[in-house]
This record gives sequence, structure tokens and C-alpha cells, in this order.
Amino acid sequence: MPRLYPYVGSESIRRAIPKTSHRLHVTNIEGLLRWLLDTHQPRERDGTVVVTFIIDAAGELWINDRRSEHVLCADGGDVLSAGEMTFAIQRASIEVVGVSNQSTGYCPEPESWPAVDRVLTALAIPHPENFTMICIFRRCETCQTLNLVKDDWFECAVCQSPLSTAWNLA
Repeated sequence: MPRLYPYVGSESIRRAIPKTSHRLHVTNIEGLLRWLLDTHQPRERDGTVVVTFIIDAAGELWINDRRSEHVLCADGGDVLSAGEMTFAIQRASIEVVGVSNQSTGYCPEPESWPAVDRVLTALAIPHPENFTMICIFRRCETCQTLNLVKDDWFECAVCQSPLSTAWNLA
């Protein structure tokens, strides 16, 4: 059974969720391409477009502007995965060329990949075989700081206490 990730980010960010959003429930490639153009998503130097994404509890893909918070994209709900997705667009075709689990609001595990793979496969959007950038998040049980674990170094960046090797953000 896949894990549902609750919002673990700042409550001030959650309270500031606007009533309206430009988020998109991705149900087909045509709608995705239209949203990318209609919302004037900025292109990276290589021509790709990076967006915030979540997979909701029902297994549906939602995207929003890269500068938006994941909790806004999720409309405050729990998620199966969250991060950033990079699209390469060629005329009427689209491909996911990069995808990460980088979300400090939900801190999903790398094990959330199957939810991403399922939805992209169902939408017939070509994509990588796994996250192209993997983030490992842990909460320090001593000082409560959220940490991004780098190079398998499970030590709090603030107080140097050991971090749990198991996900501990729920």
C-alpha cells in the first residue's frame, strides 16, 4: 500500500494558500500543452519548462507554476508524491525529461516514484525510469529541524545529532 504524505511544511504557508490557483489537473497531453502555453510558463535556457507537481491521494497528477508551493498544488491535501517535473516540448509532443521528489512541504520518499510512474504511463507521456534527482528528508528528533540528507550523512545540519535512517516526518 503506498504511503500518503501529509503536509509537514510551515503552517504560515498553509494558511496563506490563495483561494484561486492556476493549478492544472492533468488528464491529457493536449490540455497540458495548452496550460503550459496559456499560463506563459518560463522556459529554461535549454527550452524546457519546470513545474511544481503533486500526485494526489486518488493517484491524479496536478501541476502548477514552479514558484508555487506544493501545498497549493495539492489544495492542502495529502499526496502520494510531490516535487518538480521538467518537460521538453516539441510542437504537439511532450516528454518528461526530469523529475524530482524535491518538496520541503511534503518531503516524500524516493519510494513514492511508482505513483509518478503510474500516472505518467497512463497519460502516455514518455518519462525517465525513476526520479532524476532524489532528495532524502529527515526531521531531527533533538531540535526538530527539517534536514536534507546529503551523501548518506544522517546528521542534523543544525545541532549535529544523529538523524533517523527511517522516514520520520509524519
